[in-house]
Amino acid sequence: MTTTAISVRGIGKYFGSLSVLENIQFDIGEGEIVALLGASGCGKSTLLNIVAGLAGADSGELWLYGECAAPGNGRHSLSYMFQEDRLLPWRTVRANAEFALESARPRLAAHVRRERAAAVLDMVGLAAFAEYHPHQLSGGMRSRVALARSLVSEPRILLMDEPFSKLDPQTRAQMHAEVLRLRALRPTTILFVTHDVEEAIVLADRVIVLAPRPGRVREIVPVNLPRPRSATDADVSEAIRRLRLLI
Repeated sequence: MTTTAISVRGIGKYFGSLSVLENIQFDIGEGEIVALLGASGCGKSTLLNIVAGLAGADSGELWLYGECAAPGNGRHSLSYMFQEDRLLPWRTVRANAEFALESARPRLAAHVRRERAAAVLDMVGLAAFAEYHPHQLSGGMRSRVALARSLVSEPRILLMDEPFSKLDPQTRAQMHAEVLRLRALRPTTILFVTHDVEEAIVLADRVIVLAPRPGRVREIVPVNLPRPRSATDADVSEAIRRLRLLI
C-alpha cells in the first residue's frame, strides 16, 4: 500500500474579500512527481506556499505523512526550490549548498555539513566547481546548485515553484533529465508548479489542473507514459495536446 506523503483536504484561501483557492483536495503518494498546472492567477504558487508552511490556509487541512501540518509549524521533512535560484553571491558553490544545513537542529558539525554538501554536489555533477562563486556559473549550473541546496537536507518532500522557467529550452530539458535522474537515486516526493504543459507531461506522474477565480481542481490527469519522454514522441505530443484543452 502506497504511503500518502501529502494530503490536501478542502483547502481554501482568501486575500481580503477575494477567494483565491476554494475546496482544494488531493493526495500525493510517497515518491510521486506531481505537477500543479493552470493559467496565471489560479493560485498555484499560493497553494505551494501553503504546503510549504509559508502561508496559512483559511479553511481545510494539510497533512504530511499522516500528521496535520498546522500553520507556522516547521516542515522538517520538506525543502523548497524557488523560481529564483537565490544563491548568495559572496559564498562559494559548496558554501551555498551547505547553507540549508546551517539551521539544522540538532546542530551539525562543520565537517558533517561539508561532507553532505560535497556528496550532493557530486550527485548533480558540480564537484569540480565547489570553490567557484555564482557569478562564474552558467544559468544551468546555478540551477544545479539550487537543486543541490534543496536536496542536501535529504528531504522526503521537494517543492519546486517554476524553478526552470528562466532557462533556455535546451538547458531546461537538461534540468528535467537531472531531476528524474536524482529522483531515481533518492525517492523524494516532488510537487512542482508550472505553467508549461510540456514540462508537466515530461516530468510528472500526475498533473493537477487548476481552474481560476477562485482556484479549484478542474481535473487530475495521470501521465501513464514510459520515461524518458520527449515532446516529439507521438504519444507524448498527444498527451500535451489533450492537456492543453483543459487549461
